Amino acid sequence: MVGQSNMAGRGYLNDVKQIYDEKIKMLVNGRWQTMTEPINFDRPTSGIGLAASFAGAWRLKNDQEEIGLIPCADGGTSLDDWAVGGVLFKNAVFQTKLALKSSKLTGILWHQGENDSYAGLSSLYYDKLSIIVDAFRHELNAPDIPFITGGLGDYLSSGRYGKYFTEYNQVNYALQKLAETKSNCYFVTANGLTANGDGLHFDAVSLRRFGIRYFKSLFEKKNILTPLVDENELIEIIQDRPLTNKEQAALLEIDFARGKMSLTDLEKKLALLKDQSI
Repeated sequence: MVGQSNMAGRGYLNDVKQIYDEKIKMLVNGRWQTMTEPINFDRPTSGIGLAASFAGAWRLKNDQEEIGLIPCADGGTSLDDWAVGGVLFKNAVFQTKLALKSSKLTGILWHQGENDSYAGLSSLYYDKLSIIVDAFRHELNAPDIPFITGGLGDYLSSGRYGKYFTEYNQVNYALQKLAETKSNCYFVTANGLTANGDGLHFDAVSLRRFGIRYFKSLFEKKNILTPLVDENELIEIIQDRPLTNKEQAALLEIDFARGKMSLTDLEKKLALLKDQSI
């Protein structure tokens, strides 16, 4: 997971149902832990991102397998911040190499461009990103790894920061050009997706839909140029997946640790789960 804030996720946590699946992991301190949201905690404002529904859609096709997410996105960053040899690039490579000790790399998910949507920066976008893609593939010894990019939201020009994003259409064009000219690079449209009140970040519902589109692109190795007809249906299936007793117990422990229930209530609910499993 690389890019800026819309990859990290700024959707409001209370706007969607939680996705919890013990076969969806995230890399923490070089080790795999069961995913909880926010996955990519780059800022105190981190929230829902697109990766959870992406992973949930992958699980629908691979019900006996585990998937791992490597969060490396950083809000407010430009392509220059992601330049080859820079801190963000090096960190993403390092984290991925840690993950490769116990897994295999399936794809790279990228969403970035807001910070390159003004002052003529968009004219350099294609060339700069192409260099970054090549470098990731070289450093990770994965010359054919799929690289999935997502479009910038059509709402950008009218939000509170609209004056800073006058070239978002040009960035979208550069992303589509990359998908058309570079092998195993694919573009996912943001058409129909909406924003939080800031007019800058996709809202949580849209990010769930975006994640479905990203998975479709990776799974079918193609560009997704229009919204998918079954997005909402798939989101409901993923979010409403029946939890195992182990998963329910883990969520109870998390709520207790966050001060949402007393120890007495925790023990009662855990005992009830145990009785149901006998």
